[in-house]
Amino acid sequence: MTIKAILIGAGVRGANVYAPYARNHPDQLKFAAVAEPDPIRRSSFAEDYDIPKEHVYEDWREVLRKPRFADAVWICTQDRMHYEVAMLALQQGYHVLLEKPISPSPYECLQLEEAARRSNRLLTICHVLRYTPFWSGIHEVVANGDIGKVVDIQLRENIGYAHMAHSYVRGNWNNSVSASPLILAKSCHDLDLISWLMGDKCTRLTSFGSLFHFTKEQAPEGATERCSDGCPHVKTCCYVDQRYYMGEGRRHAQHFSEDLSDQTIRKQLPNTPYGRCVYHCDNDVVDHQNVNLQFGNGATASFSLSAFTHDSSRMVQISGTRGEIRGNMAKQTFTVYSFADGGSTEVQVEDRGREGTDRMLREFCNQVEFFTGSSLTSVSASLQSHMMAFAAEESRLNAGQCMELGQFIDRYRAVVKKHGLYCTV
Repeated sequence: MTIKAILIGAGVRGANVYAPYARNHPDQLKFAAVAEPDPIRRSSFAEDYDIPKEHVYEDWREVLRKPRFADAVWICTQDRMHYEVAMLALQQGYHVLLEKPISPSPYECLQLEEAARRSNRLLTICHVLRYTPFWSGIHEVVANGDIGKVVDIQLRENIGYAHMAHSYVRGNWNNSVSASPLILAKSCHDLDLISWLMGDKCTRLTSFGSLFHFTKEQAPEGATERCSDGCPHVKTCCYVDQRYYMGEGRRHAQHFSEDLSDQTIRKQLPNTPYGRCVYHCDNDVVDHQNVNLQFGNGATASFSLSAFTHDSSRMVQISGTRGEIRGNMAKQTFTVYSFADGGSTEVQVEDRGREGTDRMLREFCNQVEFFTGSSLTSVSASLQSHMMAFAAEESRLNAGQCMELGQFIDRYRAVVKKHGLYCTV
C-alpha cells in the first residue's frame, strides 16, 4: 500500500528534509496535496511531486475543509500554528506527523494528546534523534543492562555560535512569544533523549539561564542595524552575515533564496532578517541554560546548552552501576566502559544524515498502513519532555525555583479538564 499524504508547510523541514522520502520510496509514500503560503515554494513542491493543480493550496484551511482524500497530514508549519492545524486534521480523520515542538503551549500539548486518543488516530512527533544510529545505539546498550542501572546522565548541547545567530537571533525561532522558548524549540530533543534513556518519570527540576550576549548593550561601538549598512566591524565581527551565508552556512541561505550563488545571496541578504546585526534584533530567547533533573527512582540528570561553541554537537555521559558511556554525536562515536574488567569498547556508527529521518518515516508509513501499536515518538511518548521544558522555563523565569513536575502537569490538566478539550486557554 502506498500512503497518501498532505504536506502543510513546504519550507526547509517539510520540503527539503522530510518530503524526499516519497521520492526515494515511491512504493510507500506519495503526496496528494500541498498547502504553502509562499508561491515559489508552493509551485516548486507541486511540480517536484506531481501534485495536480486542484490540490495545490495557499491556505491550509482550504485543504482540511474538504472531505478526507488522503491518509495522513504532515505538519511542518511555524510552532504557533501547530495546534490549530493538528487539531483540525485529527478531527477530519487524518493520521498526523507533526514537527516538534508539539505546541508552545502546555495546554495545547495536553489537548492534542487527548484529541489523538479520542479520534483513534496516530499523532507522531518528529523527535528524529531517537531513530538515529548514534542515539538508538546508546539506548540499546542501556536497555540491555550493559552498564547496570543508570545513576546519572549528563547531556550537553553545543549549539554553535553561527547556528545560534542564524536560527535563534536572526531567524524564525528567536522570540519566545512568536515561536517558543529555546529550551522547547531547540532542546525538547535533548530532554526527550534524557527521558527516553532514563526510562523513568522526571519528578522535579530546576533551571538557570539568560540572554547573556545578543543584546543592544553588548553591541560594539558604531555597530549598524544591518551588516551591509557600512558597519565598521565587518572585518572583525564573527557574526557578519556574508561571512556565514557565503561560507559554511551557505545551505542555510535557502531560508531566503532558492539560488545559493554568491551573487544572489549578496543581492538578497541585506533585505532579509538574516542581514540584521545580531545585536540589533528582536530576539529574547536565552543563549545559555542549565537544567538539573531528578527521576522517580532517585537517578539524576543534567542538561546544558550554550551558543558559545565553535561547532554544533551533542556530548553525553551516562553513569551506570556497572559501567559508563561517553559519546560525541558530531563524531558519531560512543565508548562503553566496563567496571568489572576495566575494558572499553568504542562504537563507530554510520550516519550520512538521513538514517534517523528515514527510519522515523518508514515507521510512520507502516503504522498508517497497518495501524498497530504506537510509535516510538507518539504524542504520549513525547509529552513528558515537553512538560519538562515548560517547567524548566518557568523555573528559569523564577530564579531557579524547584518545580515538582507531577504537580506542574496536574495544574495544566485541571484547567484543560475544566474548560473542555477544544478550549483555547
